[in-house]
Amino acid sequence: MTGTTDRRLDEHHSVGELVGQATEQLSELVRQEMQLAKMELAEKGRRAGRGGGMLGAAGAVAYVGLMALAATGVAALSLVLPVWAAALIVTAVLFLVAAVLAKTGRTQLGRATPPKPERTLGSVRADVDEIKERAHR
Repeated sequence: MTGTTDRRLDEHHSVGELVGQATEQLSELVRQEMQLAKMELAEKGRRAGRGGGMLGAAGAVAYVGLMALAATGVAALSLVLPVWAAALIVTAVLFLVAAVLAKTGRTQLGRATPPKPERTLGSVRADVDEIKERAHR
């Protein structure tokens, strides 16, 4: 006899084979979802870092602005208009820069919170719904 082995057609798989395939597919799906979550959290972390850096820069510029304001007060008390007027203009410009940096930094921080991978969570929910639907068939 040349062949008494069980030949199965491609569409006829054993339960063990089907469970093995499902396990492999589920494992691959979980790996892909984890990779997506890592990428999404990394992006949010970068945004939070940029926002925090801009807020730090705003604080530094505001400090320099306060120093310039102090110099303006001294100049106003000891000299005539042109010196303190120039110092006051510099102070106003520095505070304007600080305001722009603070606003931009706050916007960046707002985009980074909450630090949860929303797209990934949505994708995982869709995957779970799909698995549940196929399991009930």
